[in-house]
Amino acid sequence: MWQSSPPGSIYDYIRVASFSIGADGLIEQWSRRAAGLFGLEPDEVLGRDPVEAFMPSELRSDARRRVREILDGKEWTGLVPFRMPGENGARGLAEVYVMPSETGTGERAALCIVVDVRALRQIETDLAASQAIFGQSPFAFVLFGTDFTVERANQRFATVFGGEADDHRGRTVDDYLARPEADRLSATLKRVLDTGDSVTDLQLTGTTPGSLGRRHWSMNLYRVHSGSGRPVGVAGLATDVTQRHIAAREAASARRNLALLNEASARIGNSLDLETTARELLDVAVPGFCDLASVDLYEGLLTGDEAAPGSWGRRHRESGSGSAELRRVAHASAVSDVLPGMVAGDAARGGDMGGPALGSVHRYPFRSPCAVALREGRVTDVPGDEPGFVHSTLAVPMVAHDIVVGLVQFSRTKGSEPFGERDRVLATELAGRAAVCIDNARLYRREHERALILQRSLLPPGDPEAAGLDIACRYLPGNTATEVGGDWFDVIELPGHRTALVVGDVMGRGLRAAVAMGELRTAVRTLALLDLEPGEVLAALDEVARGLGTPGGGDRGDGFGGGVQWPGRAAHKSREADLSEVYLATCVYAVYDPVTRRCTFANAGHLPPVVVEPGEPALLLDVPPGMPLGVGGEPFEEVEVELKEGALLALYTDGLVESRDHPLDEGLDSLRRSLAEPSQPLEDVCDHLLSTLDTRHGEDDIALLMARVQGLPAEAVGDWVLPRNPRSVARARELARSRLLEWGLGDLVDTTELLVSELVTNALRYGEGEVRLRLLRDRTLVSEVWDAGLVQPRRRRARDTDEGGRGLQLVGLLSAAWGSRRTPRGKTVWFELALPDGEPGRELSVEQLLSMY
Repeated sequence: MWQSSPPGSIYDYIRVASFSIGADGLIEQWSRRAAGLFGLEPDEVLGRDPVEAFMPSELRSDARRRVREILDGKEWTGLVPFRMPGENGARGLAEVYVMPSETGTGERAALCIVVDVRALRQIETDLAASQAIFGQSPFAFVLFGTDFTVERANQRFATVFGGEADDHRGRTVDDYLARPEADRLSATLKRVLDTGDSVTDLQLTGTTPGSLGRRHWSMNLYRVHSGSGRPVGVAGLATDVTQRHIAAREAASARRNLALLNEASARIGNSLDLETTARELLDVAVPGFCDLASVDLYEGLLTGDEAAPGSWGRRHRESGSGSAELRRVAHASAVSDVLPGMVAGDAARGGDMGGPALGSVHRYPFRSPCAVALREGRVTDVPGDEPGFVHSTLAVPMVAHDIVVGLVQFSRTKGSEPFGERDRVLATELAGRAAVCIDNARLYRREHERALILQRSLLPPGDPEAAGLDIACRYLPGNTATEVGGDWFDVIELPGHRTALVVGDVMGRGLRAAVAMGELRTAVRTLALLDLEPGEVLAALDEVARGLGTPGGGDRGDGFGGGVQWPGRAAHKSREADLSEVYLATCVYAVYDPVTRRCTFANAGHLPPVVVEPGEPALLLDVPPGMPLGVGGEPFEEVEVELKEGALLALYTDGLVESRDHPLDEGLDSLRRSLAEPSQPLEDVCDHLLSTLDTRHGEDDIALLMARVQGLPAEAVGDWVLPRNPRSVARARELARSRLLEWGLGDLVDTTELLVSELVTNALRYGEGEVRLRLLRDRTLVSEVWDAGLVQPRRRRARDTDEGGRGLQLVGLLSAAWGSRRTPRGKTVWFELALPDGEPGRELSVEQLLSMY
């Protein structure tokens, strides 16, 4: 079919020209291409000798010979130099094809075809370079035509997709890629062909013949043009980047794992509760690491079994009956409509797809993968379930300090990648971190429970009772997330129906703080029995607190420990001082006298007491706080306050009024407002305080001691001043008899008369100033004899020849208790008798009577 040659044919690249020579040897015809090649117009060469027209002079003789031979009918092909037009006489080289011809009259002529050798060589070079790039390239190269079929592919492309390079001619993208990827590539080819915009790094995914794995390619596409600029197709250069994708995926997995470990460090172990720590582990692992997970801990660990660590897992090991008892403490699922406990390990137990319920106690069969993981302390793969929903599970023992404390199972479901070696390492690390936190929580819980037991054992048992006081108390320890503190309170009965009220707080937490609290409480009770003034009690208690933190039982080397510094001991004591711990404590000590309704306070750095009198707002008592116990060097001031009948006194620790969310002043104001109605029952007042105040219970211990003043009625007190003469002894007996008969205590008359006469006699004989006799009736009968002498009575055993010295022995034998104490103006000697309960009185044995003589 005849048609014109489209632009962009071979003649646009190869410079071809023609001319003819007549029988006379002169140029007869001159083509337009010859004019362009030699730079000579037809009117310049027609009718001229071709040798003279464009050949160099030195070659003309040989050229004329060649022309004659051609006109004689001989063909010739050769290279002919010529002058390049417009290039300052530069020479070109033409390949000339001379073919003899005949004119219409039968004369010999010649047709000459001329090709520019320089253009041919340039084309040859370009073709060779193109073929080298196309054929020898290590990358897959493919050329798509304008109909998007393959026109040419190199051997690398054929190596990837099979066959020889020529076998791929005419194929389409559908022959290489699946439908979604093929459609995407076709659309991209069309866009490149239409717009001419290149596309770089087009990511494609597919498979190759004979390979089941997915491959990844990066493809660059650009439009190809002819010499005239006409688009002739789209070239594609593809690079296999599968390994790059694998490396990128591994790098992303490593970054994800590092991020997961970082998150685990931040989120696991924030609580000292075992179950909470297990849930924190699953919060990190699901869904960031797996789809399903569960945590089982040994039952012995959860119940506080004091057996040797690690013995939980050794039980039942020899018998082969299965694992020791475990409890399911946490499970989690990232898959909707799936039971969180449904992991492959649970299915392996016997087909129970639901697994153990949360909180249930169970065992794993002896030969099951989970039991093997617990027994051998290594990660074990668990077979998937039969339906194929869970296809990959890791049973990871939770090991802390070479002790297996439980098992965590991580599972991935259909659609997720199975666990790899890197995942096994990460699973072990996650389980190990959680195990250390769980073991720390176990150790803390054990110490917390012991400290709590110690602390509670040192608190007053039951509801404390005191003469002239209605008492209510509350003690709320911190929760398991906080350590036990050193808060304590105490109610101590003192002679004369007086009562000491104590509230204190050892700074610090844990078992050591609880032990220090116990030592201080014991010291307070001991000092209280000496009947010292409140300021003296705190001063002595300060010395005790200073000794608690000193190695060697309080030998501080400051004169209190005494002794000589032996050679080498100073260096030893300096090392001990580095290990010493300073114990500081705050304490408020108050002594209440029900007869006078006066209360004496002394404060060692503690919060001020609160007093609410009937009809008045709550008041913070202005008791000088002083320095905390253990600081030393400062005296403690005393403040005496007279309390009205029905007044309310509150002593407390800082956990009641102080928290992280509000300052102390706000807490004290809230406390005062909450005590606006003190007339309610005292137990109700305590409950109202704890429910109203923002105590943030659990952050700190709370100790609350409340007392309502109920002074002794006047009819329950007998108080007389006796002159300093012998007749006062008989007068004292008469007064005692008369008052006891008024009180209906006739059974105590004889004993009371005898003991009163002994104390009054001693006061007249050994004391000074006037004598004062006081009888107090409350839960017991108390008799007190006051005088101005400072010499304290001392009980001793009289010798056989002594005429006296047996009075105090008699007092000690006949009374329930007796003693003496200093007063601001002398001393008081007292004894106490139990009120009759209808039972016959206790009679002295013969040995007891004889012991007085």
